[in-house]
Amino acid sequence: MSTTNFIGGMVVGATIAGVIAVFAAPTLDEQPKAAAVQPQAASLSVSDQRLSDATPLPNAARRSAVLNLKSDGHYWARVLVNKKATVNFMVDTGASVVALTSEDARRLGLKPETLDYKWRISTAGGETMGASVVLDSLKVNQVHIKNVEAMVLQSDLGQSLLGMSFLSQLYGYEFRGERLILRQ
Repeated sequence: MSTTNFIGGMVVGATIAGVIAVFAAPTLDEQPKAAAVQPQAASLSVSDQRLSDATPLPNAARRSAVLNLKSDGHYWARVLVNKKATVNFMVDTGASVVALTSEDARRLGLKPETLDYKWRISTAGGETMGASVVLDSLKVNQVHIKNVEAMVLQSDLGQSLLGMSFLSQLYGYEFRGERLILRQ
């Protein structure tokens, strides 16, 4: 086979491949329309409230929870802790770990008076000491995270905080309007 025939064959092959690509591939304008025609259904409900404008999840079976913004300007989550008791947590992305009040720690079966408060903790209210604990599980609606690091704070907080030691174990979380969507 001569070099001319080989190069000619390559040019013809490339031309045919280009023609197929032009007619077979969707244009950029067509891609959003195709996605809009067949949306995936994803149920993101809390207390039978639906999040109708949510972006479909890549996996429809992904576990999720939706928290609504409360009148105080914070997102609150009612969490089943260690399959024992429910605790109302304020979501705090600025907290490195889950923080428990002494009262909530007692409700979970911990004995705050016997814990080792050796960690210096900086809070919005100032510095305090904290005792490190591991919570077996935290469950918010369908989202269930195991083995979560937490701190019981010596000086009592006004409320327990759902911090990054929980949030960082999620697939993701998203603020959308007045809703916080947790995805696992």
